Amino acid sequence: MSASDTRHIYQSLFANLAIAIAKGVAAFYTGSGAMLAETIHTAADCGNQLLLLLGVNRSQRPPDAAHPLGYGRSLYFWSFMVALLLFTGGGVFSIYEGIHKLQHHEPVENVWLAVGILAFSLLIEGGATVSNYREMTKRSGGVPLMRYLRQTKDSDLVVVFGENAAATVGLALAMAAIGMAVYTGDSRWDAGGTIAIGAVLIGVAVFLAVEVKSLLVGEAADPVIEHAVRAIVKGEPNVLSCNRVITVQQGPGEVLVAMKLHFSAALTAAVVAETINRVEGQLRAQRPEVKWSFIEPGMDGEA
Repeated sequence: MSASDTRHIYQSLFANLAIAIAKGVAAFYTGSGAMLAETIHTAADCGNQLLLLLGVNRSQRPPDAAHPLGYGRSLYFWSFMVALLLFTGGGVFSIYEGIHKLQHHEPVENVWLAVGILAFSLLIEGGATVSNYREMTKRSGGVPLMRYLRQTKDSDLVVVFGENAAATVGLALAMAAIGMAVYTGDSRWDAGGTIAIGAVLIGVAVFLAVEVKSLLVGEAADPVIEHAVRAIVKGEPNVLSCNRVITVQQGPGEVLVAMKLHFSAALTAAVVAETINRVEGQLRAQRPEVKWSFIEPGMDGEA
């Protein structure tokens, strides 16, 4: 993953840092629980993006004796940690704060300050979300959004998009909650908005955790890798069949491929070795993300 591939993380980090400061000022002067929940959420997002950058850095470490297949899955680990922090630091805390506000009513003050900062934050978060969406559209190659979110191996982009989308929805809820609290004179609307924000964050966190867990445990690579393998093998006259192909996503742009090729018993060991080397060379030329390939030769009729 190059420096340009992390632009969406840095963009979200700097935007959230500015927004967190603005929201904190508004929460202090207004006494709004929804604003406090949004402040904590945005501050947590800043920490989350730092964790993603740490994950990107760790995933680029070269293979060594302890980790012969490299450290690519480090990014998946830190992405999973981000989902957990979003769940606890954002969602659970927001619900706790909302329940506290329901039990201890406090009026919302300096409303226009809160609304102004929320509108400013919504503009920035909305812009970041749209930017993430465009990046996903570019990478998806026409695949529908929800299918891309479930199938993509770009955990960092999915996590950042999830955070920004949740933040955008949360800001809209906070504005609505504060507006209703002022209109009705009932601060319970503000508390309800805080709880709703928490519910949104928990929902997004659970979705991200489920998707990233699959990659962390060891998910198959994109089906196009196996299709490429079988197309290459089909063009090899020395290969009788390829009964099994295993692909594993080891990290961003890092795939492991293992397969068993069946050869005629009449072929010499040298011809078999030459064919295996040719298959590996063609595969890596067509799919450079294949960093490791293991081919087991077998004779016709073996399982």
